[in-house]
Amino acid sequence: MNIRSLTRGDGVVIGAAVLLFIASFLDLYSIDGAPDSADIPNLWDSGPVVLGVVLAGIIGAALVVVARGLPQPRKVAGLDLGQFGVAFTVFAAWCALGNIFDPVGGFDGSGGFSADIGAGTGLILALVATLVMAAAAVATPLVPALKGALLPAARPAAPQPYGAQPPGGYGYPGAGGQQAPFGGQPQPGQPGGPGQQPYPGQPQQGQPAAPAPAGDFSPFWFAVPVPRPLFPEDGSSTPIAELAPGTWYLAVEQRGQALIAQTQDGRRGVLQDTSGIQRG
Repeated sequence: MNIRSLTRGDGVVIGAAVLLFIASFLDLYSIDGAPDSADIPNLWDSGPVVLGVVLAGIIGAALVVVARGLPQPRKVAGLDLGQFGVAFTVFAAWCALGNIFDPVGGFDGSGGFSADIGAGTGLILALVATLVMAAAAVATPLVPALKGALLPAARPAAPQPYGAQPPGGYGYPGAGGQQAPFGGQPQPGQPGGPGQQPYPGQPQQGQPAAPAPAGDFSPFWFAVPVPRPLFPEDGSSTPIAELAPGTWYLAVEQRGQALIAQTQDGRRGVLQDTSGIQRG
């Protein structure tokens, strides 16, 4: 899971989930005239509130955040994991709203005591948290301000002397020992080198190599400001991957305004929207 792919909207979802968890330990009811020493139950003492508000909200927030950090979308019951999480957060907000209007549930209508009981501090904070959580989960793909990266991209590594091995692995400029220079030959012990399995799409022994890029183009590292799809080189409209903010990718070729980018696992595709990218 790549935490640098999280957006500002995901940060709001995480904050709302923390507020919901704190609210779950506060009072469920507010009783008129009750002394300060009264033992009033919290949200964990009500099964419907725990299942419909607390757990549904926290599980929904977790699914939204995990789905954002995965390199490939996962599906649950035919829905993307993130969409499933959004549905959970909306359901939690709906249940919290119902409990605000009717905090005593089945006790209404007999005995007359229900008129003195209202929603407690915990229930009110739970409603606020779930409403914020649901709003952020729904609005993040639609609002540019929420789609921005939560964490800034790591700064490019300083240039290394010729032949030196910089620390780290694939995923940022200057990562050595994991990726052969563009147009160069893999070395023994490196992925794609002698005795190793080639990357997906990499030509094997005896096969013609892919043509080198024309013109003055030189490969460079870049990061995207918001999640952007990577399309197949054959022109298909179905994305093969999603480039996440906070991760460095290698541009290996330029085609008009588009770039041919390579992901961490060796897949190549067309990045059609190159506006606002950060070069390493």
